[in-house]
Amino acid sequence: MALDILAARPWPALLDLPWRLPLEEWPEDILAALPRGISRHVVRFVRVEGRVVAVKEIKDDIARREYNMLRNLRRLDQPAVEPIGVIAGRLTRDGEPLDGCLLTRHLQFSLPYRAMLSQTLRPDTAQRLIDALAVLLVRLHLTGFFWGDVSLSNTLFKRSAGEFAAYLVDAETGELHNTLSDGQREHDLEIALVNIAGELMDLQAGGLLNDEVDAVAVAERIMDRYRVLWQELTAVERFDADERWRVDERIRVLNSLGFDVGELDITTDFDGTTIQIQPKVVDAGHHSRRLLRLTGLDVEDNQARRLLNDLDSYRAANDRQNDDEELVAHDWLMQIYEPITRSAPPEMRRKMEPAELFHEVLEHRWYMSEKAHRDFSIEDAMRDYVATVLPGKPDDSAVVGVDTDAIPVRAHR
Repeated sequence: MALDILAARPWPALLDLPWRLPLEEWPEDILAALPRGISRHVVRFVRVEGRVVAVKEIKDDIARREYNMLRNLRRLDQPAVEPIGVIAGRLTRDGEPLDGCLLTRHLQFSLPYRAMLSQTLRPDTAQRLIDALAVLLVRLHLTGFFWGDVSLSNTLFKRSAGEFAAYLVDAETGELHNTLSDGQREHDLEIALVNIAGELMDLQAGGLLNDEVDAVAVAERIMDRYRVLWQELTAVERFDADERWRVDERIRVLNSLGFDVGELDITTDFDGTTIQIQPKVVDAGHHSRRLLRLTGLDVEDNQARRLLNDLDSYRAANDRQNDDEELVAHDWLMQIYEPITRSAPPEMRRKMEPAELFHEVLEHRWYMSEKAHRDFSIEDAMRDYVATVLPGKPDDSAVVGVDTDAIPVRAHR
């Protein structure tokens, strides 16, 4: 069999996979026990040389198009899964044609929404997932990407300092433009509303979401959250010339939302009495980029914000405000961050990313201090967290035993 392989980089081990078999017949011994979201196509997770690869069976031409779209989104620094390659020209041992396969790298510590909601989580988890999806949609629209099939099912979620970060996992219907019209953006929002409401109703039918939850009302949250964020990022603001401090205030608001301002369009009236300001180039990741520059830690933006706050507290507590920022960050990394994240028992360390573990310990220290009305060291907080909280935390590296395919699915798409 002469396979047609399109790949970002050579990976000979891919040739060892059973491409002559339909994906649903692949043997269990090569599959990874990870939860799968709902998909129109057969999807399996496969272990290849210690890495986990998601394999989706799909028509050859559609697989190539989605592969190229995902590569473009990655080049634009958008939150999307990493494409590995496309396998086309598949035939069974009897010579019958098989669909091609799109290969993407599994996003470590990420979960589909059905697995997220199958665990014992706070009642507002569904709303927080939708908030994360709204942020993702704004980012994609700012780039000129029309999704065409916005849904929780086409998204993966990672915990990020008590919130969630969303990643696009299915770009099959996507289109990349220079800019999007208001009509295109509203169309994506309408698709999101219908899909999310249906998905939440499916969860209720499967007993994973309280029947008292208004699925339509929760789904409508994406419309509100999206519009608030879009307005904050793109609105033109006018103010008097003696209020120039509002330029800095606008940037601070955008930064607090996790966006960095790359360029501002500032114009004044002929007589100089008023100033008009509009962010022109915006991108998410302001905090994560700063943390990466200072420490080499590549984490989610909410996590980075929390870690940077602790770094700033360390700097102040040690009276090092006048020291070089990179040197202080190196000392914080060596003396605080790494000793804490490595002190968890090995069997528990795999439950979450180190940055999320560190955030959890900071939260735990705050609760301890509030309850006792005194300060605790981060080492004390870590010991108490390991003893009382960490054992009961879900394992985000692999949720085993959650068969999301077994939950009834209502036809809504």
